[in-house]
Amino acid sequence: MIGTWSAVAVRVGRAMRAPSAPVTYTLITLCCLVFLVSPASGLSPAHGTGDGLLAAQRAYFRHWGVVPADLFEGSARATLTPATALFVHGSWVHLLGNMLFLYVFGAMTEERMGRVQFTLFYLGCGYLALLGYAAANADSQQSLVGASGAISAVLGAFLFLFPDARVTSLLPFLFFLPVRFPAWVVLPFWAVLQWLAAGRATQGPGVAYLAHLLGFGLGFCFAWARFGGRTRVKPAAPAQAPEGENQP
Repeated sequence: MIGTWSAVAVRVGRAMRAPSAPVTYTLITLCCLVFLVSPASGLSPAHGTGDGLLAAQRAYFRHWGVVPADLFEGSARATLTPATALFVHGSWVHLLGNMLFLYVFGAMTEERMGRVQFTLFYLGCGYLALLGYAAANADSQQSLVGASGAISAVLGAFLFLFPDARVTSLLPFLFFLPVRFPAWVVLPFWAVLQWLAAGRATQGPGVAYLAHLLGFGLGFCFAWARFGGRTRVKPAAPAQAPEGENQP
């Protein structure tokens, strides 16, 4: 899952309040549909129950997820798994956490980049983030799934493109009270949390904090290389927020 705290809304000026983002919404829909029909959701009777369901889930994750030890054996099928794994999630919490972040940060990033470029950016950075994580754990037989690397890239690009956008967050150490900070405060803080968590992850693959960091760095560097010579978009003065605006 992508975060240990939840960013729940981005509020900017009126001109950006409802961006057109068909790719973002399509990615969210695909991830949700894939999860619902998979053994991971536990909803389909065809996948059984109890030990049978657990076996079906393990086989499903191994087939569609990234298994580092298999990836570097040169199998053509294995080389596709960093792409297929982007649409596979291990649990309801894993899915909903990732989709929340994609919903919050993906729409504005897509509108700035354009549909085709955003699609290639999302898939390419996601693939490379999972590939980098697999390379760092090349002997592991554990399956790695989830869109966290790609969504982390979206966060990195968002930081460069919209550093002054106001992000409403729920922070556990503030008793989950909603607080609002600019993206240049919130997203680097998130990256530091991932770095600290990666440093404590000594038991092999679990939560792919390294993939989060790789994706975030790739996303920021791509946005810098692609848009660094242009004026970044700054939010206009916010108008009065209608009731419920800050809800996901």
